[in-house]
Amino acid sequence: MKVVTMGVHVLDVLVRPVEAIPEGQGATLVEDIRMTAAGTAGGTALTLAKLGASVRSAGAIGADPTGDLLVELLRRAGIGTESLVRRADTPTSASVLPIRPNGDRPSLHLLGANITYGLDDVPWDAIAEATHLHLGGPELIGVDVAARILSYAKEHDTVTSVDLLAPGELGSFEQIEAALPHVDHLLPNEDQVLGFSGERELAAGVERLRGAGAGVVAVTRGGEGALVVTGEGSETVPAFAIDVVDTTGCGDAFSAGYLRGLGLGRAPGEAAVLGCAAAALVAQGLGSDHGDFDLAAADAFAASAKTRG
Repeated sequence: MKVVTMGVHVLDVLVRPVEAIPEGQGATLVEDIRMTAAGTAGGTALTLAKLGASVRSAGAIGADPTGDLLVELLRRAGIGTESLVRRADTPTSASVLPIRPNGDRPSLHLLGANITYGLDDVPWDAIAEATHLHLGGPELIGVDVAARILSYAKEHDTVTSVDLLAPGELGSFEQIEAALPHVDHLLPNEDQVLGFSGERELAAGVERLRGAGAGVVAVTRGGEGALVVTGEGSETVPAFAIDVVDTTGCGDAFSAGYLRGLGLGRAPGEAAVLGCAAAALVAQGLGSDHGDFDLAAADAFAASAKTRG
């Protein structure tokens, strides 16, 4: 399985636990501060590499120390970084995430270079040679650019998948419509399905996305697991019962597990089980890169761990 993970790359600075920001010049002690690679492309790349895929990242980052660290973290994980372009005039995207004791993660975010990625930056040969292209955050680079990249992948028999970045309340159907006919697997969360489709019910939102051309739609639903909808029907996949430490990167981990399952020839529902397992393993620690697991360990966890509900 050779994957190009394209799109959003972020350096996350995570602080835990944070119940409140000290007032004025006040200070408080915390248990942990970590920095990790993240984003709908970068975070997905981390877990895909753990699960045994050959991964190359593509996107735009700054020519700054933040970008240097992001590249180093990806390389340490065995991810190819030669297709990351460096911008001298724009900083690397970064987030500061004060993690609450229950695992919630408000965000202070710098948009950075992600939005500058364009057709001149695309590693077309790498896409043609890949088995899978995962495009994270197509709404940031524009639907026409995204549609061109995805259609090229389809023309070269590369399986395409897309994960959205913006929260549903900021989404609109026009932001993704032109790209949907070129998407084999769409991997939004429930809020994004409703926001981007403009529908009030999840089933109706999924059907609007599929009616516009998306193939399989695998919807993450937090503690309720995932809903996988194909042309043959729908399947609910439960989440695993775990003690959540941090939900950062769980959606990206689900995408990675799901895609790795597909690469192994598993049906979408079975692939979603691996996706939920990967998300659960990441959620038990701090940051998108948490967990020293591989494919065998993730499958063993899925086979033995209890599910919610």
